[in-house]
Amino acid sequence: MAGRQAFCVHGHFYQPPREDPLTGEIPLEPGAAPYHNWNEKIHDQCYRPNAELENYSRISFNVGPTLLEWMENYDPNTLLKIVEQERKNFEQYGVGNGMAQAYNHTILPLSPKHDKITQVLWGIVDFEYRFGHKPEGMWLPETAVDLETLEVLAESGIRFTILAPWQAEQNNVDVSQPYWVELPQGGRIAVFFYQQDLSTRISFDPTSTVNADNFLRKLLLPKFPPFRDGSSPDQLLMIASDGELYGHHQPFRDKFLAYLMDGALKGQTLQATYPSLWLQQSPPTRTIRIRENTSWSCHHGVLRWSGVCGCAPHSEWKSPLRQALNLLAEKIDDEYLKVVGPWLDDPWRLRHAYIDVMRKHTRIEELAFAILGWTPDETTLSHLECLLAAQFERQRMFTSCGWFFDDFDRIEPRNNIAYAAQAVWLTYLATGADLAGLAIEALKKVKSWRSGLSADVVFTHHLKRASEYQKLLQRSQG
Repeated sequence: MAGRQAFCVHGHFYQPPREDPLTGEIPLEPGAAPYHNWNEKIHDQCYRPNAELENYSRISFNVGPTLLEWMENYDPNTLLKIVEQERKNFEQYGVGNGMAQAYNHTILPLSPKHDKITQVLWGIVDFEYRFGHKPEGMWLPETAVDLETLEVLAESGIRFTILAPWQAEQNNVDVSQPYWVELPQGGRIAVFFYQQDLSTRISFDPTSTVNADNFLRKLLLPKFPPFRDGSSPDQLLMIASDGELYGHHQPFRDKFLAYLMDGALKGQTLQATYPSLWLQQSPPTRTIRIRENTSWSCHHGVLRWSGVCGCAPHSEWKSPLRQALNLLAEKIDDEYLKVVGPWLDDPWRLRHAYIDVMRKHTRIEELAFAILGWTPDETTLSHLECLLAAQFERQRMFTSCGWFFDDFDRIEPRNNIAYAAQAVWLTYLATGADLAGLAIEALKKVKSWRSGLSADVVFTHHLKRASEYQKLLQRSQG
């Protein structure tokens, strides 16, 4: 007999961190006028309207932790609506339609394993904190993947992720089916491949999303593989897109999405679903290999975030930036390990657990006792708090948006440099190790092709601000 036919829309809702690391506030962003910053603008055009239309109850989605943290302070009512809509599905089916996201939107194949683990664990804990249950799936930033990343996901309890079809090793992959990916250490994880043509149309062809009924009849339904004679498997087609598409990049597409997932389906045998629910009913029956070091937004693998490729012209600055921050991360880690290494067989356990302090669930002294088994003295505890805060900044200096565009002189790369400088400053406060000279020398090679702005100038500017800010704090406390 013929199997079920279903479709799923996944929305990836994300904005990079925009906060000044010293004040915690987002500075005025003139390009977002008349709004104060881009988060506020996109929120008004996308996040809030989609919540009001209850779209977060109908689609598969992830919301980046940095965006959720901002939303918690800016518009907690909208955040509550998003959480409640996801919770209804969880309470009805035992699995929700929300997915976690690696915390800082880092390109994980370019990260060492201990960073992969931190990003995944922080993302899981943040999701549980927001939605009140464990995530079944995790969205990989830019869907960038390698086997080590998938292994970290599986070992952390994640059951599935979503990839682009060209990230499968075999050509002409059947995107109507999920697959198992067997992992080197003996585990496995489920992978859904999105339907490329539908995802491209909904993302980049506004004429295709003017009318939801037409989209369903003329574009979506014809994409299902024809049923064979006899027994046919269940079929699911996945549409994956940036969540900001629905109302921000394309006006009124929030309403298109609402009608597509509700009104247009009336009278159809086609069902709307989401990955974790589909896995309950139709688990994978086949295995597949992935192409390592690939992503959904760079057809050169992950080169867009590490070197020169055709996705963004004038990108000669990207490799020196990656090399400089990798070097800086190693040196910051060395200082962390000098302090924490003698205390723990796995010193990274403390950093992995630091998310509880970030979420204000735990005080630093409680975390130290829970992981170390003893409470450091006041001075040591203060140094440890600075080291862990430096590790937080060191994580977000690898936010992928710092490499995505064609020029260094943009807010995203400049923010990454500010986070790097803050990590250096905090490491200095904790240990006395001055990494500024090393960082400045490495960052001199990173220049804007438009304005000539150099990364070492941005770094030095923030470092000076951090020093002056520290003096102000000391005077106010003294």
